[in-house]
Amino acid sequence: MTIDWQLLGFGDEGWGGVLLDAATVTVTVSLCAWLLGAVLGSLLCWMQIGGARWQQRLANGYITLFRGVPELLVIYLFYFGGRQVVSFVGEALGMQGPFDVNGFVAGAIAIGLISGAYQCGVFRGAFYAIPKGTLEAATVTGMGRLMLFRRMIVPQALRTALPGMGNQWQSVIKESALVSVTGLVETMNQISTASNSTQMPFFFYSVGAVIYLIITTCSDFVFRYVEKVAMRGQQRARL
Repeated sequence: MTIDWQLLGFGDEGWGGVLLDAATVTVTVSLCAWLLGAVLGSLLCWMQIGGARWQQRLANGYITLFRGVPELLVIYLFYFGGRQVVSFVGEALGMQGPFDVNGFVAGAIAIGLISGAYQCGVFRGAFYAIPKGTLEAATVTGMGRLMLFRRMIVPQALRTALPGMGNQWQSVIKESALVSVTGLVETMNQISTASNSTQMPFFFYSVGAVIYLIITTCSDFVFRYVEKVAMRGQQRARL
């Protein structure tokens, strides 16, 4: 089979430019979802560890729900279900349709909610990894709860959580391929379009695999560097 490598060129005849744009959309939607998941994961972790009983039950129910339901189904619920909700609200307010839901927003929120359920476990494990003696010593010195949280808990827990957060980022990158069902022109959607247009599915899906591999490999390098920088203080203290 002869492969025309000009298909990956940056011009009217090639798909290189649109694939690069699609990869940018993939990284952007993944970043938004991952950050949303980090915020939700932190909140759920706080609810589980220090919240009232009803808050703990609410957090446990949330985690059970979003860990148990398939990712694709959650995206469908937010995109198609969200469209119905928006239409209902718009018609109730006397607004003229048609009403639609942005695929980027629906996908980022859906994946972010799922990521939050998993990142909660990462943060909870990082919190329990902090030596109790450290927190007790800080409390004895008269450090208030806010200062204890800001100066002791967050720096130590974040150091421990970084590997798990990196793993979650890799998962979010791969889950972002599911957002193509909303019509958002990200990597998977554009790869499918190129495959159908050229009748070269093996070639373009292989290119898609390489694109995802490049993104995840570069991301792994960044997280390893951040972990190395974050651990410098501990390594000096041990010396």
